[in-house]
Amino acid sequence: MKQDAGADAVLAKGWLRAHQWLFARRAVQFSVLALFLAGPWFGYWIIKGNLNFSLTLGVLPLADPYVLLQSLLAGHHRPERNVLIGAAIILTAYFLIGGRAYCAWVCPVNVVTDAAHWLRTRLGVRGGARLSPAARFWILAMTLALALITGTIAWELVNPVSLLHRGIIFGIGAGWIVIAAVFLLDLFVAERAWCGHLCPVGAFYSVVGRFSPLRVSAVRRAQCNDCADCYAICPEPLVIKPALKGADHGIGPVILSPQCTNCGRCIDVCSKDVFPFATRFSNRGELWVPGQRPATHSAEAPSQLS
Repeated sequence: MKQDAGADAVLAKGWLRAHQWLFARRAVQFSVLALFLAGPWFGYWIIKGNLNFSLTLGVLPLADPYVLLQSLLAGHHRPERNVLIGAAIILTAYFLIGGRAYCAWVCPVNVVTDAAHWLRTRLGVRGGARLSPAARFWILAMTLALALITGTIAWELVNPVSLLHRGIIFGIGAGWIVIAAVFLLDLFVAERAWCGHLCPVGAFYSVVGRFSPLRVSAVRRAQCNDCADCYAICPEPLVIKPALKGADHGIGPVILSPQCTNCGRCIDVCSKDVFPFATRFSNRGELWVPGQRPATHSAEAPSQLS
């Protein structure tokens, strides 16, 4: 793990530009939390509820489609109209912006796991358990099977995302044990263990965003100097290589993997400005450094490199 990832970007672009998407994410995360806290803490009920279901200004319903799916499998009574509308709104929004944008821009546990990763890097913790990224999909399947078998949304009793959000608003009690366990897991057991390998919420939203139009693109990949800062900072580094290094294999520059969280950190830390946000439909477009020969590629080419 590189302790100085992004240092070249700070020198090339300035400290603020080298952290702009990180600041934007934190602003969104804390703003969402502040809107929920305004009611129970200060008496200004802009949003009532929590991330599972909320009503904004008494008009706009928003509902977690993952929780709704568990509820339906558990055989609960027919969902209210507002719940269905709220889930449809969330599904549409995360389809458009990339399903796992939820993980980077809204989920409160992201702040916990990012802190663990930062500390792990500073302490020089290396190695650890090898976890399969596919594990989160098995856990997702088990949470849905659990709802079907037990007739309850049992996963939500221990879901770190739900526990942390409800706990900050209403008091978490023993739930802090679960949050501390996630922090220690990422710090000492395996790098990016929870969000990158185990969390079923992230797995669910990756399915939602499988064909999302908003993507990150290595559109200036000819300028890459192989510093590897983007790999060091990315919560899902395996998604970068096909887009960044796939020109000779006919692979376009757009990161198409649904595991990408659209966090924008690769954009921040790249001193060569290789990455911007783009759309999946721009996968044939590429900007090249003068004097360098562009490689041919096709939007229909395979999306993975061995």
